[in-house]
Amino acid sequence: MPAWLPRAMVLALALYACFRLGSWAFDQLIGLLINVLIAFFLALAIEPAVGRMSARGMRRGLATFLVFLAILIAGAGFVVLLGSMLAGQIVEMVEEFPKYLDSVINWVNQNFHTDLSRVEVQDSLLHSDWLQKYVQNSATGVLDVSTTVLGGLFRLLTISLFSFYFAADGPRLRRGLCSVLPPARQAEVLRAWEIAVDKTGGYLYSRGLMALISGIAHYILLVFLDVPYAPALAVWVGLVSQFIPTIGTYLAGALPMLIAFTIDPWYALWVLGFVVIYQQFENYVLQPKLTSKTVDIHPAVAFGSVIAGTALMGAVGALIAIPAVATLQAFLGAYVKRYDVTDDPRVHGRHQRRRGEPVFSRLRRATRDPGSDDGEDVERPEAPGPRPRG
Repeated sequence: MPAWLPRAMVLALALYACFRLGSWAFDQLIGLLINVLIAFFLALAIEPAVGRMSARGMRRGLATFLVFLAILIAGAGFVVLLGSMLAGQIVEMVEEFPKYLDSVINWVNQNFHTDLSRVEVQDSLLHSDWLQKYVQNSATGVLDVSTTVLGGLFRLLTISLFSFYFAADGPRLRRGLCSVLPPARQAEVLRAWEIAVDKTGGYLYSRGLMALISGIAHYILLVFLDVPYAPALAVWVGLVSQFIPTIGTYLAGALPMLIAFTIDPWYALWVLGFVVIYQQFENYVLQPKLTSKTVDIHPAVAFGSVIAGTALMGAVGALIAIPAVATLQAFLGAYVKRYDVTDDPRVHGRHQRRRGEPVFSRLRRATRDPGSDDGEDVERPEAPGPRPRG
């Protein structure tokens, strides 16, 4: 056996063990890493407000606390307002449910010539097997729901703490990062940080603008249908559909449909159709254009980045994909060498044509005289040979 073979085997086994240990640690810490990433982008989002308040002489920690307090008050007020509204509508729906059931039964009896009654329908529903199984499953799933809610609250607290530290200690964090880099690299890191702040702010601005447009559009529909609480519902649809990725649209549209159902069941169908149509308009027309203006990336790149972010990290990836790609594109753009574009009509999407001559005439001339560049008849010399006598 060669002398180096045992050492090589030990080294290979050690590297494999380190790889497995690192893979296990990464799998265990992936949740924490995602929370830190979300907190970092939240800190970038509030960085402009904290920076302005700090520039006026306020301590950075106090400025960050005030910004978080304002966000907390606004969010809590919005949730309390919608919660009270939703509770009132649910109570009203429960009280009016017998009337809705009677109207549905009468419509079925008239159109299908049946003889149903509300008492029979209620008895069949209460004594059905699927209802009993649903109640049993719901009773056993209460613990799972409680665990999920507690886990979500703990994750929210973790993200809030990290984002607070990132925003309050932003200058210290940048100094600590630059202290281990040479001066040239320090300038690149600071430039990348500034670009990330600008792109994240632009992304939030575009989201806020789309939330405003969505709220106005749904407010007009709800007022037209005479649905109560139209302003609050419009604000709900605008905010939830824009700032909760993937499922935000369905959560946003469910509440107006529920309240419209209390007025007229057909109004709920109108709201559903409008939500679906507007969502397609927003996804394929409004969002790419606004994103390309505010974040300065191509609409196709924005759409593809959202799809890629969703595939990689789910809802979190969909939320942070566009500012991350915009930051990376702007940072790498400084290292791409660019040249002056030639003045060719094909670059501008135009094809050069000869004026005053039809296309078929040019093709006929080219077929008759392939060697001619300008398309004119060329007089060919006669082939050499004996000349006729006389």
